[in-house]
Amino acid sequence: MKATIRYLAGIAGPSGFGSNSTAEQVTLQHNISSSSNNLTALITGASSGIGAETARVLAKRGVRVVIAARDLKKAKDVIQNIRKETPNAELILLEIDLTSFASIQRFCSEFLALELPLNILINNAGIFSPNLEFSEDKFEMTFATNYLDTAKKTGIEGRIINISSVIHSWVNRGCFRFNDMLAGKNYNGTRAYAQSKLASILHAKEMARQLKARNARVTINAVHPGIVKTGIIRAHKGLITDSLFFIASKLLKSISQGAATTCYVALSPKAEGVSGKYFTDCNECNCSSLASDESEARKLWNNTHALLHKRLRQAAT
Repeated sequence: MKATIRYLAGIAGPSGFGSNSTAEQVTLQHNISSSSNNLTALITGASSGIGAETARVLAKRGVRVVIAARDLKKAKDVIQNIRKETPNAELILLEIDLTSFASIQRFCSEFLALELPLNILINNAGIFSPNLEFSEDKFEMTFATNYLDTAKKTGIEGRIINISSVIHSWVNRGCFRFNDMLAGKNYNGTRAYAQSKLASILHAKEMARQLKARNARVTINAVHPGIVKTGIIRAHKGLITDSLFFIASKLLKSISQGAATTCYVALSPKAEGVSGKYFTDCNECNCSSLASDESEARKLWNNTHALLHKRLRQAAT
C-alpha cells in the first residue's frame, strides 16, 4: 500500500527521484560541459517511444549516441528531431535486426569499424506479439528479440542496462523452461513477454556475478520503465469512459517519465559500481523471488551460452 501511495504521489526515493521524474530532470547535472560528452552510448530500439526519448536526452547531455534500429526511416526521423533541438548532437545510425544472428554479426562488424569506445549499452529493443511468430533462426520472436541480443553483448567496459518490466513477476517457476520458450510451446503473448523480461533480469544478475569475479569495470542492471502512455485514445463521451481514462492517466507514465530510470542508471554517479540490481522509478527495488534465484540465472546463462555457441559455429561453417 505504501509503495502504491508513493508511486501515485511521485514521492522521491533515496536517489532523490520518483515516479514523476522525467529523463531530463534525472540527468540535469550532466550538461554538455560535463564528462558525459566523452561517452558513447549504444541504444537498441531507439526509433520510437522510450528508446527515442532516451536517445534524445542522452544526446542533449553531450553523449555520442549510436542508434541501432531495424526501421531506418523511423530512426532517421528520430535523428532529425533530435538535431532540431540539439544541432551539435553526435548521432550514428546503424541497421540491425535483433531477431537475426547474421544481422547482429554484420552490425558488430560495422560498429567495430567505427573504432569508437562503448561506455553505455542500453538493451531497449523489444516487442509484444499476440500471435506465435518465429525469428529467422527459428526461435520464438519475443524471446529472441528481448533476451538473446542481450546475451551476446558482454565484457565491454561501462554500464549495461537491460530494459525489463514489472510483469516479470507474473512468471512462475513451472512455466519458465528454456526449450519451451524457444519453441513457443503453448504460446501466450503476455506470458512470452513476461518470460523474456524475467530472462533480462536473470541475465543481468548472472553477468554481474561473472563480471565481479573478473574484477571487470563493467556494471549491468535491469530497469522497469513503468507503464507508459502510448497508444491510448480517449473517448469524448460517456461518464464511465471518462472516469476510467482519468484513473488510468494517474497510473500511467509519460514517455519522458518512462525513460527516466534508464537515463538515471546510465549517467548517475550514484549508480557507479552498482551491479546486478533491479531499478524502478530511479531507485533500487526488489524483483520477484524467481528473478533473484542465482541457480536459475546460472542455468539460463549456461543454456543460452550453449545455444549461441552452436549457432555461431554453424554460421562459421
